[in-house]
Amino acid sequence: MGGATILAEQPLAPAGRNLPLAHELMPAAITAADPSGIARAARLLMAGELVAFPTETVYGLGADAANPEAVRRIFAAKGRPADHPLIVHVAAAADLAYWARDVPLGAARLAAQFWPGPLTLILPRSGHADDAVTGGQDSVGVRVPAHPVALALLHAFRAVGGHGIAAPSANRFGHVSPTTARHVADDLGDAVAMIVDGGPTRVGIESTIVAFTSPQPTLLRPGGLAVAAIEAVLGAPLALPDATAPRASGTLASHYAPHTAAQLVPAQNLLAEIDLLVDRDETVAVLARTVARPRDFDGAWIAAVDDAEGYARMLYASLRELDAARADAILIEDVPAHAEWLAVRDRLARATHG
Repeated sequence: MGGATILAEQPLAPAGRNLPLAHELMPAAITAADPSGIARAARLLMAGELVAFPTETVYGLGADAANPEAVRRIFAAKGRPADHPLIVHVAAAADLAYWARDVPLGAARLAAQFWPGPLTLILPRSGHADDAVTGGQDSVGVRVPAHPVALALLHAFRAVGGHGIAAPSANRFGHVSPTTARHVADDLGDAVAMIVDGGPTRVGIESTIVAFTSPQPTLLRPGGLAVAAIEAVLGAPLALPDATAPRASGTLASHYAPHTAAQLVPAQNLLAEIDLLVDRDETVAVLARTVARPRDFDGAWIAAVDDAEGYARMLYASLRELDAARADAILIEDVPAHAEWLAVRDRLARATHG
């Protein structure tokens, strides 16, 4: 992790939501995650500004979750539909009661077992959760991130009067999520007041989302926490979403997508598909897993690791690198259909949709 590691809450001078806007103070910049940087980020959030920060999954685009005007700035910066709900990041499981009016026993057990960690719980919302955060639904998503910089920021924000930070991924809506501070700068530029640099993210894909809005807990999005681990704690399988399930982040058919058209290809067909495109005078960029690069291939080629956890960690950075090659097409070697690859398969399906 880049910058200084923050291990404890830092004392801050008094601050309030009537502070000057960040563009009156300092232009957006990538800032080290040291105590002064964390303190300034907390004040900017309290002032209604947007701050990008690292979590263990991806970088988040944060705003004061209790400030509807600030939250709406997230949607404007990302180009995100207003009915697409956000996730509220909090410092500890004890903060859950502020945002949720009801915490079922199963949800409380998951929070106790897996927080801090890559798990988002969707719960009936309290009166503190504004429509701007929930997308107008009667539910709210909450999680405690497992990243020392994110936790330091959340504690610092609490120290200046904050209750939680609403934060989707810090990128243009539908594009590949950011896993470094530079990715955020490339996507959002001056749309944010500050980018806190915590180095490359450890998990690399977003949190698993489980809804407790119906009698049976429902898996809305696979992610950084294995479904099997969740079901083991609950003692029952998760349901799959139906028409009554709440909307959740990152669940549209097309999402996490590079600008270059991308296609999933079975391993046995990858070389033939490359030859077909090259014969059409098209340039190709490749994300392979088991297929070796041909000696005569002169395009961008990334050889991914062959384990699900490592693949997830490098997936978004690899897609961004291949996108930057400006090829006519990106070909991605398909991944196994095993349970441990579920979240990766979900991201690849959405990244290559259509």
